[in-house]
Amino acid sequence: MIDEQSSLKFIFGLKVRELRLENDLSFQELSAATGLSVSYLSEIEKGKKYPKGDKILQLAQALGVEYDQLVSLRVSKRLAPIVRVMQSEFFREFPLEMFGLDAQKIIELISAAPEKINAFLSTLLQLARNYEMRTEQFYGVALRAYQDLYDNYFPDIEASVAQFRVEYSFPTAVPVVSQSLEIALKEHFGVQIDRTELTQHPILQHVRSLYHTKRKLLLINQRLTRAQENFLMARELAFQYLAIEERPQETPPQAPGTFEELLNNYRASYFAAALLMEKKVVIQDVTRFARLRKWNEAVLLQFLKKYEATPEMLFQRLTNILPTYFGIKNVFFLRFVGTDNFSNYELTKELHLSQFHSPHANQLNEHYCHRWISINIIKALRSQQRLQPNHHVMAGTQISKYWKTANQYLCLSIAKSNESNPDESISVTVGFLIDSKLKKQIQFLSDPNLVTKTVHTTCERCAIADCQVRMAPPIVIEKEKRRAAVQKELDRIMDND
Repeated sequence: MIDEQSSLKFIFGLKVRELRLENDLSFQELSAATGLSVSYLSEIEKGKKYPKGDKILQLAQALGVEYDQLVSLRVSKRLAPIVRVMQSEFFREFPLEMFGLDAQKIIELISAAPEKINAFLSTLLQLARNYEMRTEQFYGVALRAYQDLYDNYFPDIEASVAQFRVEYSFPTAVPVVSQSLEIALKEHFGVQIDRTELTQHPILQHVRSLYHTKRKLLLINQRLTRAQENFLMARELAFQYLAIEERPQETPPQAPGTFEELLNNYRASYFAAALLMEKKVVIQDVTRFARLRKWNEAVLLQFLKKYEATPEMLFQRLTNILPTYFGIKNVFFLRFVGTDNFSNYELTKELHLSQFHSPHANQLNEHYCHRWISINIIKALRSQQRLQPNHHVMAGTQISKYWKTANQYLCLSIAKSNESNPDESISVTVGFLIDSKLKKQIQFLSDPNLVTKTVHTTCERCAIADCQVRMAPPIVIEKEKRRAAVQKELDRIMDND
């Protein structure tokens, strides 16, 4: 994280280096002209030192510029992209040290090859503008990378949950009773629960919760399910117990916050899932589920009742447990939202562990493949609800073979109604790369009733000729074919002596 003082040092150092090179001066020559040592000049250019006024004057005279020009934050066009990034909210707030990066080293790298780095940074900025990438999207990508680095398993949070249980004699039995969570918030942290105030404001019908810091009051939308309520209370216990101050106050956040807020929200959510779904119990249930000879939808749905959990909570907890305790590391997680038109579906959450798996959609503004279980199960649920309006959840599985690759994935998916918006349904999917290890561990993989489908990312990128559920022509494929044909003809001309 770069503060304002560090930024000033870096900008000053970049300007000194640029002027020194423009004047064709070596460190030794600039040292002789200013009386400053070579090592001190090197520290200045690396952004480690900011000289006093008399030394700045000596530098300005030797470099042929005015004092005010040298200390000004105005920079040349060549340095402008570096300074824009350095002064951006993203670069200031992003915890580089969390990824083992040192801001000083990054600036030194920039200083070593400013022209090439400038071009690279300019490209990033233009891409961000062209694709309307917002700061929070960058943060989201960084958070997913952080989760992947640690296989989405964090022993320190698991240890904090265990310590919390012991310290406050919190029950380990599942499901966790709502009253236990509410009592813990009130007695140990002085936090009260209110389930009426939010619903008095119609415009806030989609806000699930709000924490009022001054009143120490957690407002919960009374339209939520008990599972959603439990999660919000468990997450608030995490914020309080871990003494997290930099955090979003409302759920979902209504405005982009800092990366620290996003990270803390994730850590508190991890704590909540671990508290509600005790690790040992989950490991036992996964072991029994993997031993099933045949796929059984009812068993998977029973876990939702057992843990009083939402489908997203259950599958996210699996991504915590499976890599570390079962060695299943090639995992992806997807969350889709769909409506009754059965055309467009929005990818709202995505996580890949160990590699960038297929699908890797990155929220494309295209028509997602309707052969995916993630899409089909939403359609199946919406259709079933026309016959049975009270049918709110459905599970399914599929082996997805990705077109023109050797990769096959076992995909488990659960669809449910969106309680806060009756026009929407949500599916969450967890997928596992099928390899020799997975075949040994998941016995129902040999179930002959499991459906296998060849799938792709989006219709626009797919050339499967006999697809019966295509929603759009393969325009990306067609463009690539035309480009290849043009190149082939150009090569033919060039080869003609």
